[in-house]
Amino acid sequence: MTERTFEDLSDYALGVDTEEALLAEQTECTFIWSSKDGWPLGVIMSFVFERGRFWLTASSHRGRVPAVRRDPRVTIVVTSTGTSLGHGKSVTYRGRCTVHEDAGTKAWFFPALGAKRFPDDAAYRKEFVRTLDSPRRVVLEVEPSERIAIDLVKMHPEAQMYGGS
Repeated sequence: MTERTFEDLSDYALGVDTEEALLAEQTECTFIWSSKDGWPLGVIMSFVFERGRFWLTASSHRGRVPAVRRDPRVTIVVTSTGTSLGHGKSVTYRGRCTVHEDAGTKAWFFPALGAKRFPDDAAYRKEFVRTLDSPRRVVLEVEPSERIAIDLVKMHPEAQMYGGS
């Protein structure tokens, strides 16, 4: 039997099909940016992955918006926790963030986010979309440039705590 080590994780990469399923199903990610003094900060945000990019929203007075206007380099982390994929799958993307304030972007994105967050409740979804359309609301677009993806189920196939593959 070959001794297993975790120095080289290339055998535990998240498969493309699993990554696509994760991005389609998961509704939240960790959005990370840099403060003025270079410290990383992060919050959990809802997202839509569309056209090869992440789309998120915030009010422009939130600290992350002026921060990404100053330095557009961000990181997004998506995990499988809370999805039908079980635990132990994650993907981290580095990319650049663009801030959109135009009505056209908001017009397609707000309903798309509502549909992803509340697919089974049309009345609440409509109210959610209505509340997003506020004066200071912006849409953040993140174009990924690099990714790190891992499937811990491949690392520990005998461990049922990760929910199978």
